[in-house]
Amino acid sequence: MLELFIANKNYSSWSLRPWLLMRELNIPFTEQLVHFDDESQPDAFRSFSPSGKVPCLIDETTVVWDSLAIVEYLAEKTPQVFPSDTTARAWSRSVMAEMHSGFFALRHSCTMNCGLRIRLDTYTPELQKNIVRLDELWGEGLNRFGGNYLAGNSFTAVDAFFAPVAFRIQTYGLTLSPEALAYGQRLLVLPAGMPLHCLRLGVMKRMKKWREMERGCMIIVLLLLKNI
Repeated sequence: MLELFIANKNYSSWSLRPWLLMRELNIPFTEQLVHFDDESQPDAFRSFSPSGKVPCLIDETTVVWDSLAIVEYLAEKTPQVFPSDTTARAWSRSVMAEMHSGFFALRHSCTMNCGLRIRLDTYTPELQKNIVRLDELWGEGLNRFGGNYLAGNSFTAVDAFFAPVAFRIQTYGLTLSPEALAYGQRLLVLPAGMPLHCLRLGVMKRMKKWREMERGCMIIVLLLLKNI
């Protein structure tokens, strides 16, 4: 069976992409979760990944690293990874490559964290350009191929590549066109992605509990001060 080595999907957008694609298309695999926090072994990832990074896919003696390469390898075994239409496949690959090599301002200003809700006071010009381009790409795919997903009516690799962006939009409340926002919401409620969507609920419950504890401590302090 395929083994997919990934980091925490809440923070690692590159790990989330192949994981979500494989889960949504019911491609059998074993998830191997690795952690970034072992600074005493900086080359620990190199025991399974030649680049020392995740994600990394192992298929018996074949090792494939980098999310884009993993998707292409999966497509050789599972045709549903890409749309059947030649034009839609070409467009998907182009857009995925653009996502893979660009959108640096979006990544820098809106780091990946599915469980938080943050509002940016201002958008840098670079971030605004990224958001405008994102809106253009999503609108083009939805209108050109006429489906609920970017390359048609089926979830494919190009949707998996933009799923982390949908979580970023939710986390930071980014402003896009209604059509793009609706598409982002469809990605958030995919069955495979629901655990990450529910993570936010767990985080909010913990934050509420912490606030209640904080209020309780403040009341105790005030009572103690009153009696001094």
